Amino acid sequence: MIEKIVMEHLAAAGIRTVTEIPEGGIAPPFCLVEKTGGRLENRLRGATVALQSYGETLYAAAALNEEVIAAMEGLCEQPEIAACELNSDYNFTDTTKRKYRYQAVFDIVYY
Repeated sequence: MIEKIVMEHLAAAGIRTVTEIPEGGIAPPFCLVEKTGGRLENRLRGATVALQSYGETLYAAAALNEEVIAAMEGLCEQPEIAACELNSDYNFTDTTKRKYRYQAVFDIVYY
């Protein structure tokens, strides 16, 4: 499962990751891992994965986003990964809940 591979990779880089935010919330900093799409072509799996970096401040969220992007550059070293490319990253602050976050979207090809 690609979410597990990404979470373990980010955890090894010292980044706290979750796949969902508990009902009571969780204190930042942390990274939310979410698979937003998938495909299968020529026996290779592909996934679009969104990584949301949460921080106490906008700067903290942006800094964590940069850490996540740097860590993801090494994802191709995992034996299950054929390619990993940053699609986009941007400020994704939830203004209604006043939660600072950035989102980095990756296209990943894996076995």
